[in-house]
Amino acid sequence: MIIKTAIITGFGINAEREMEKAFSLAEAAAEKVHIQDFMDSPALIHNYHILALPDGASFGNHLGAGFVFARMLEKSLRAELEKFVASGKLIIGISNGFQILAKLGLLPNLSGSCSPEVALIHNDTGVFENSWLKVSFNKESRCVWTKGLDEMDLPIRHEEGCFIAVSDAVLERIENDKLVAVRYLTRNPNGSVNNIAGITDTTGRVFGLMPHPEVFIFPENHPKWSSEQILEAEGIKIFRNGVNYIKENFS
Repeated sequence: MIIKTAIITGFGINAEREMEKAFSLAEAAAEKVHIQDFMDSPALIHNYHILALPDGASFGNHLGAGFVFARMLEKSLRAELEKFVASGKLIIGISNGFQILAKLGLLPNLSGSCSPEVALIHNDTGVFENSWLKVSFNKESRCVWTKGLDEMDLPIRHEEGCFIAVSDAVLERIENDKLVAVRYLTRNPNGSVNNIAGITDTTGRVFGLMPHPEVFIFPENHPKWSSEQILEAEGIKIFRNGVNYIKENFS
């Protein structure tokens, strides 16, 4: 079975090649598709099993990181995206992609109405964060992308990564419903509430995170690959989980 993945590109997106390579190594057929193509033909998204939103400063991050991109998707693709998720398929957004999914309301989508319930705001450090750190994965999370994962070194590179919820009630439900998929472990680089680095939706199939697994797909990507004899690129495990889920459920 060929697992077809659409890497959604557009003005300001700059990590589509990294994402494409990650899915290719995970044995998916990855293809870069411009957002305008989906806007012109919204039903085109149903030709794919997985939609991936890469990092970058989409549309210059005008009006906030991911805002313009999210509004474009909402205007032309909201109904089709809801059908896509309801059909059992997968979506992943990394960094700017996570910001887009949050502003679009697909994460965490507690209400089922795709209304924004969380946000990624400016880092409380006041600077662009660019470093490697350790994250931990919630073994109780329903997220299919993080199934079986424990801890992992991953890089971050963002200015607006501080995770907040619109209310204490929303945050409480996110925690109680096991929607937190990944947390910062060694340090919190941006002030995110409860050290949250990534969440899933209520289906477990839509996943957004600020760290970059697509940057750790070869051992040599790790800054200490030689001194610590890093033999495995752990970031690829997230993409394999997604691809394997499709294989198991759409064969």
